[in-house]
Amino acid sequence: MTTEAAPAADTSNAGSPHGDGVLELRNLTAWYGSFAAVRDVSLRIPPRTVTAFIGPSGCGKSTIIRTINRMHETLPGARIDGAVELDGVDLYGSHVDPVQVRRIVGMVFQKPNPFPAMSIFDNVASGPRVLKTVRGKAELEEAVERSLRRAALWDEVKDKLKKPGTSLSGGQQQRLCIARTIAVEPEVVLMDEPCSALDPIATLRIEELISELQKTYTIVIVTHNMQQASRVSSTTAFFSLGEERAGKLIEVGPTTEIFTNPREQLTEDYVSGRFG
Repeated sequence: MTTEAAPAADTSNAGSPHGDGVLELRNLTAWYGSFAAVRDVSLRIPPRTVTAFIGPSGCGKSTIIRTINRMHETLPGARIDGAVELDGVDLYGSHVDPVQVRRIVGMVFQKPNPFPAMSIFDNVASGPRVLKTVRGKAELEEAVERSLRRAALWDEVKDKLKKPGTSLSGGQQQRLCIARTIAVEPEVVLMDEPCSALDPIATLRIEELISELQKTYTIVIVTHNMQQASRVSSTTAFFSLGEERAGKLIEVGPTTEIFTNPREQLTEDYVSGRFG
């Protein structure tokens, strides 16, 4: 099942921070050895939107987003069939560097994971330093401040940038991880249950941040929180388990329709709490 087609992507700037950020999955199957975790997913994600992946545990939502930034293949025996495209470019093409893919397609994980031996400043500066996307101390400081401001964290940490990232609260650590992700100017930000370990107040801050970030980035969020999906996303994709316990895409559409008038009975049963 595929979303309504978006305008064709301009491939001339794919892989740069100035690309459109149009994601497309074509007949994607993700394997762990001989086990297909999710089968035959076709999905187009428009630029600068928030798309929520929902569905019961084990249906392949996190696996799918790991295929998008090529983290899936880092596991022994993991592979894909099909294609993942960004701005019309196959991210699994023979000419594509996986490290570059992970720069333009950033990932925020379920549990905040600041680099433990690094200060707040160095956590955010790590990507620009390694990738050499800035020149000189002043430019690096500007990049760190800009990223922390975008992550709505600057005012809280500007006077303690030398303190360890792990000294922050859970919600602040997650925003620090978001700042670290966007410091290298990606096109796409993937979020795998980014609020599941946070309290309601911290969750609200992250949700407000997601709404702000979508003005610049294409965002995909995996969530088990139906209320969160309805609050932050414009499009929702519902996954469930198919034959041989392989995940499959059941339905995708505008979030309001998925939650109020889904086309598939299985979707209605899930969003209404009758299973899952």
